[in-house]
Amino acid sequence: MEQLALRYPVKADLKEALVPDFHSFRQALNVASADQRVLVLIYAPHDAGQARRKSLCAVANDDGIIGRFHFDFDHETKWQESIDGSSDETGIYLINPGEFGLSGQVMKRLPLDTPNDQVIAALTTANQKFASSAIKKDYSTHVRKGRSQGIYFEGGVPYGEDIDGDGEIDEGRGGRRRRGRGR
Repeated sequence: MEQLALRYPVKADLKEALVPDFHSFRQALNVASADQRVLVLIYAPHDAGQARRKSLCAVANDDGIIGRFHFDFDHETKWQESIDGSSDETGIYLINPGEFGLSGQVMKRLPLDTPNDQVIAALTTANQKFASSAIKKDYSTHVRKGRSQGIYFEGGVPYGEDIDGDGEIDEGRGGRRRRGRGR
């Protein structure tokens, strides 16, 4: 792989790579929970959030940060309904996602104008705290527990497979439809 990669040298500064963003806060929280990562929420009016997004490129792509967090940008207040410790203040929120990604807890809030080196330090500390307290999930046990509690995450893509290509999720092995239950 290294030899193949050498054929295609990087032409841009990786520190300027875009900061990923999710379709919705709900999705970001769910994925952060599934991946067992701290969620970094930038909560600000749209224009201010986009400006901060550009300045956070160096943070998100820092060697000690990249791949260890999920980032999301939101300018609406709906996220506050499911997060303990949230506030109306704009800022950079470090969120510990709940077990099933339906809730969470604010670990720390930083002002939007926090210098990048301080953001990196806060993320590093939050990640250490999160890693020391997180219980590694076993997929089958986690799914079984969620089902027993009636937890279901309705995603944008239906669960299952369309094996016969008719545009509908197939019933049966590998493609069961489970109404009201998660997979």
